[in-house]
Amino acid sequence: MKDKLIIIGASGHAKVVADIAIKMNNWQSMTFLDDDESIKTCMGSKVIGKTADALTYKDEADFFVAIGNNATRENIQEKLEEEGLSMVKLIHPNAVIGIDVEIGTGTVVMAGVVINSSSRIGKGCIINTSSSLDHDNVIEDYVHISPGANLAGTVKVGKGSWIGTGSVVSNNVNICSGCKLGAGAVVVKDITEPGTYVGVPVRRVFK
Repeated sequence: MKDKLIIIGASGHAKVVADIAIKMNNWQSMTFLDDDESIKTCMGSKVIGKTADALTYKDEADFFVAIGNNATRENIQEKLEEEGLSMVKLIHPNAVIGIDVEIGTGTVVMAGVVINSSSRIGKGCIINTSSSLDHDNVIEDYVHISPGANLAGTVKVGKGSWIGTGSVVSNNVNICSGCKLGAGAVVVKDITEPGTYVGVPVRRVFK
């Protein structure tokens, strides 16, 4: 672990990420990179360049990609990993992490989250505020579990999916890759086709 943390992205999601990094107290300094030239600071720290400038700081900083869009986050993180940059995971001190839980690099676990025993969280995931994942969950890479979502035991969520705010997923349910669940969605059986799903119980509204 290095003394400096560089966060890629300097908008709303990055503010929450930065707050977690500050509370973890693992880095002496923190700065940002963002492709929007109009953003000069974030959380009191400077934006020192664009995403493409990350390689300049390869040997002096750890990195975290704070981009909310799953596909964009994946694209940036994969490129940085290929270049050998040091990617970290961020876990809020008030999150509750069970025994035998694995969390991948580039994943953020926010305040009030509960992840129970023997769950596996992939890389580049967002486990957002006050969401809960019960035992034996498998969350694949670049998934976003939105605030207040509740996943029962032995749930699997495929790569790049987005579980909307306040969603509920029953136990022993598999959700395939490339799915989006609307806010308050309730999933009681497997979802096997990518698309956008809403309602109680969910139905697919877009492919």
